[in-house]
Amino acid sequence: MNTSTHSPGVVAAPMTLDDYLALSGPAPTARIPYGSAASQFVELFRPDGAGPFPVALLVHGGCWTVAFGGMRQMHNVAGALAAEGIAVWSVEYRRVDEEGGGYPGTYQDMHAAIALLEAEAATYQLDTSRIVAMGHSAGGQLVQWIAGRARLPAGSPLYRGDFLPIRHIISLGGLADLRNEQDLIKSSCDRDMLQLTGVACAARPDVFADTNAAELMPNGSVTMLITGELDTVSPPRAAHDYARRAHLAGDRADVLILPGAGHYDEIAASSAAWQLILPEVRKALGMAAQGR
Repeated sequence: MNTSTHSPGVVAAPMTLDDYLALSGPAPTARIPYGSAASQFVELFRPDGAGPFPVALLVHGGCWTVAFGGMRQMHNVAGALAAEGIAVWSVEYRRVDEEGGGYPGTYQDMHAAIALLEAEAATYQLDTSRIVAMGHSAGGQLVQWIAGRARLPAGSPLYRGDFLPIRHIISLGGLADLRNEQDLIKSSCDRDMLQLTGVACAARPDVFADTNAAELMPNGSVTMLITGELDTVSPPRAAHDYARRAHLAGDRADVLILPGAGHYDEIAASSAAWQLILPEVRKALGMAAQGR
């Protein structure tokens, strides 16, 4: 199914990059490493009270580079989600300008962070049967890739025979179709595609076969593509194009356009746009709608 919703009522001026970089929120409950590199850790935001809690796996953006923040800014929505009774598993990862980042390391970090979630779920009372993966911008690409892990080629260094499946995906201004959006990714983020896909070789002639979420379908996922009406980094057109590809492959992908919002409103709990995004998170987790 491919539906597009243009929700009324969001009219605030879009947030700027500086507004985004200034975002803050509560400190995490715990910081847990999943590897030895400085960027291989997760931050857990655990709600008050007794679990088990539904889980939002949160993956920050920043054009796959260290230059545009990430983890600290995610404290803003992580705190808001925890206040809703949702545990947040916020993933830091090696980016393209860090040793070991890019292909295959960034994707391997996603595997490891999710494996750690599965291993630690009982300790922190996390309900791994109720998970939504939500990513912003570059993080949107990564969570959309997560949904397709079952379709990774067996010969790929990213292949895993056993992993925790995550079927509910929310992509906030994501850029996930690496093959078809190369020009947009270059203009928006100044990323050369080989940084995200690696270099072709005889054993791996098609570098998109294990990196392009748009080609790891159908995978049974339910994806909500949410983009600001005024987003120039990942414009609404990109969300609609991805949804069409998902629909043709046999997966469900819906589109929600946020009126008056830009690329950074999508990940700020202080924005009016968040009031349209939060119900989608609750819906993906099977939580009752809140009364008005």
